[in-house]
Amino acid sequence: MIPFLENLILKDFWLKLFSLALAGLIYFTVNIAIKNDISPVASLSLSPTEQLMIRELPIVVLTSADEMRGFTIAPKTADVTLQGDAASLRNLRKQEIRVVVDLSDPGALQGSRRKIEVSTPAGISHVRVDPQEVQVTPTPKN
Repeated sequence: MIPFLENLILKDFWLKLFSLALAGLIYFTVNIAIKNDISPVASLSLSPTEQLMIRELPIVVLTSADEMRGFTIAPKTADVTLQGDAASLRNLRKQEIRVVVDLSDPGALQGSRRKIEVSTPAGISHVRVDPQEVQVTPTPKN
């Protein structure tokens, strides 16, 4: 049994160590990309990337169908900085970018701040959104 375990660990030791290090590097790269909400694939593109800022995009409020209350948000627009290849940014229309505040969860309370989410077409990623959060207030019932 001991020669089997010794052979399992020591045979091709450097190859196994290299594979372990490479797996760790891939794990940490994906983990950081998820935490920062960026796409690591966009940065691997061979064509040069450019940035484009689109100002005063309207913020859409997303609520569940059961929600009877209305909500107001402040501010009502956001500035979004996008990144992608030059051809994709040239052909981009404002309507293809969605700036959303999700209030469908039951935790949408009065006076709360909610994070703005940005949806972009494939090949284009958002770099920054300003402001990052909006103030949400339920409108009073009449």
